[in-house]
Amino acid sequence: MHLPDFREARTRDKREYKSVVYQLNAEMKNKYHGKTYFIKTYGCQMNEHDSENISALLESIGFMKADSYLDADLVLLNTCSIRENAHNKAFGMLGRLKHLKNEKRDLLIGLCGCMAQEVGVVEEILKDYPFVNFVFGTHNLNELPNILDKAIEENKQQIEVHSREGDLYEGLPVVRANPYKAYVNIIYGCDKFCTYCIVPYTRGRERSRKKEDILKEIDELIHDGYKEVTLLGQNVNAYGKDLYDDYNLGDLLEEIALKDIPRIRFMTSHPWDFTDKMIEVIGKYPNIMPSVHLPVQSGSSRILKLMGRRYTREEYLTLFHKIQDTVPGVSLSTDIIVGFPGESEEDFLETLSLVEECKFDNAFTFIFSQREGTPACKLKDEISTEEKEERLQRLNEIVNHYFLENNQKLIGTSVKVLVEGISEKKGMYYGYSETNKLINFSSDKEIQAGDIVSVEIIEAKTWSLDGRVL
Repeated sequence: MHLPDFREARTRDKREYKSVVYQLNAEMKNKYHGKTYFIKTYGCQMNEHDSENISALLESIGFMKADSYLDADLVLLNTCSIRENAHNKAFGMLGRLKHLKNEKRDLLIGLCGCMAQEVGVVEEILKDYPFVNFVFGTHNLNELPNILDKAIEENKQQIEVHSREGDLYEGLPVVRANPYKAYVNIIYGCDKFCTYCIVPYTRGRERSRKKEDILKEIDELIHDGYKEVTLLGQNVNAYGKDLYDDYNLGDLLEEIALKDIPRIRFMTSHPWDFTDKMIEVIGKYPNIMPSVHLPVQSGSSRILKLMGRRYTREEYLTLFHKIQDTVPGVSLSTDIIVGFPGESEEDFLETLSLVEECKFDNAFTFIFSQREGTPACKLKDEISTEEKEERLQRLNEIVNHYFLENNQKLIGTSVKVLVEGISEKKGMYYGYSETNKLINFSSDKEIQAGDIVSVEIIEAKTWSLDGRVL
């Protein structure tokens, strides 16, 4: 049994890591043929991609995917710990699974992902959730077949959570959720230690994959007909800093852009690591999508300092406008937290004025959520829940205004859309534009998922656009 330890998780040192090629133990292949599984995924794109690997690992030992958790022999929760809401949802799901297990005594239940790395979560599972068969963390996903097998063979709860990251495993099998759009991990972990954020503790230090391994994966995706790749990392634009002296995300983006792939995206960026080379490359190559997610979190330099964000309001705005001026037609989105401990009305008004200046195309807005073990959890919080909710409402009114205003500017223009499938709107298709806007559209000719089509925009809404194929 391995239990998480925050003191170990926060340690950063010069330990070297290796790239190891994953191999399944031959005795495990198809061992559980005929069994079914269901994965419930919470959180970010990195978790979604982890679930694609988990699916493939389970299928390699014989499991088949079930359409519903009610029909599965194994239910696995791949969890997120970045906000309390995701935490509560996962435990709520465990409550439902407890009742289901009373009816299906042989049901297997597992928990993995970022919540598994939290000391308090594992202590709670050990104390109050004995029906959970196994728990594993973010650093040993490759061990899933053996952990599951041990839980079954020994009929005993297995807790296998490593607080220190190990080697990087290449060649993990993957069952991709989309046949035209693919996630590609390029860097794991984060070293920024923003005071409110638990990710550096749950995902470990920054570790970049070798460029050769990434480019090989991209080539395989191109060969298999993929139209879009999204490069992933908790701090994606720190890529290469731990591995190379003179090669970073700008260089990697350029190498990929020279390949025969129609669409390239990347996320999520920290403003501190956004280089001029990156901006230049994004503006230079048409197959690097003009869509940048650039979390600001607050418009107040004082609050940004308390958050440990390592930039000021002025530095963020300089970077924002540099991207805007260099990348033709760029769409910029952001994350904003309201109600951070110590945020005054004046601080909040600075956030509103920054939004008024930037006029973001999209924004993910949140009320501050305390995460146990982070420095911000110890800060005195004197802002009432009512005031936080009122600030969030005021912020959302402004960001929504600019979402609609920016969309209205597209009426009458033509945008290229990667077709995803049939829309919920009757008789229409849907897909995403180069600037990552949701487009619902009609077509007089037959089109298929995976096609890239030109769509004339005829109606704008706050969250989507309507159009017709030209």
